Amino acid sequence: MFGYITVNQQELKIKEYNRYRAYYCGLCKSLRERHGIAGQMTLTYDMTFLAILLSGLYEPDSCSGLERCLVHPCRKHKILSNEYTAYAADMNILLAYHKCMDDWLDDKSLWKLSYARLLKKRYKTLEARYPRQVQAINIYMENVHNGEKCRLEDLDLISGYTGVLLSELFTCREDEWSAILRQMGFFLGKFIYLMDAYEDLEADIKKELYNPWIFYRNQTDFEKFCLETLHMMAAECAREFEKLPILMDAEILRNILYSGLWSKYEMIQKNYKEEKEEK
Repeated sequence: MFGYITVNQQELKIKEYNRYRAYYCGLCKSLRERHGIAGQMTLTYDMTFLAILLSGLYEPDSCSGLERCLVHPCRKHKILSNEYTAYAADMNILLAYHKCMDDWLDDKSLWKLSYARLLKKRYKTLEARYPRQVQAINIYMENVHNGEKCRLEDLDLISGYTGVLLSELFTCREDEWSAILRQMGFFLGKFIYLMDAYEDLEADIKKELYNPWIFYRNQTDFEKFCLETLHMMAAECAREFEKLPILMDAEILRNILYSGLWSKYEMIQKNYKEEKEEK
C-alpha cells in the first residue's frame, strides 16, 4: 500500500520541490525524535502528503531550519515540522507495524517479524493515543484478509476497505472539515488498493494468487476498464480536495493528486510495453 502518493518532480518548480523535500525531512526528523531509528526507517512519501495536506488546511506554526542527517551528512538541508508532521509520523508507525505483521503472517518473513517487535513498544503507546485510527486499521486488516480468502470479486467492496482505513487516518480531528477529509481519504484509499493490485496483476496470475482484477481480465477493453476505474477514484479524491480552503502548498498537493499518483501507472505501462517488445 506504500509508495503511490508521491510528486511528479519534473512538473514542480524548484522552490516547490525544495519545500516538499523540507516536509519530507521534517517527517523524517519527527519519526526519529518520536520513535527512534527503527521508526525513522519506516519513512514514506505517502505520509509526507498527509503532513502537507493537514498543514495546508490548518496552517499551524511550523519550525524550520537547516540540519544535517545520517543520509546527508556533508551538507545541511531545510526541514519543516509541526504538529501535523508529528501526527503523520505516528500514523506511519501504525501502518508500518501492521504491514510487518501482515508480511509475517503471509510470507513468514522473520525479518518483518523482528522489525515489528522493534516497533511494538511504540505501537502500544500510539494504540492508546489513537484508538479510532487503530480500530480502523484492525478492521481493515480483518476485512482484507477475509476478502482475499473468499476471493471477493467486487472491486468496489474490496478496495473500499482501504478507503475506509485512509478516511480515518486523514481525519486527525472531528471538525467542520472532517467529512471532506474522510471522503478524500476514502477515494484515495480505493485508488491505492486498485493501483497496487493492477501493478501486481501479472505476477499474481503466474503465482495463482488472489487479485480482484483477475475476474475482469477476459472482458473486452480490459485496459480501458482499468484506466477508467482508476480515473474515477482519482477524480473523486481531487474533487473533495478542491472543496478545502487550502492555499499554502496547494500546487504541491495538486501536483501529487493530478500527476504524481499516475507515475506508477505510467511505469507499469512502460514495463508492459518493453516486455511485449522483447517477446
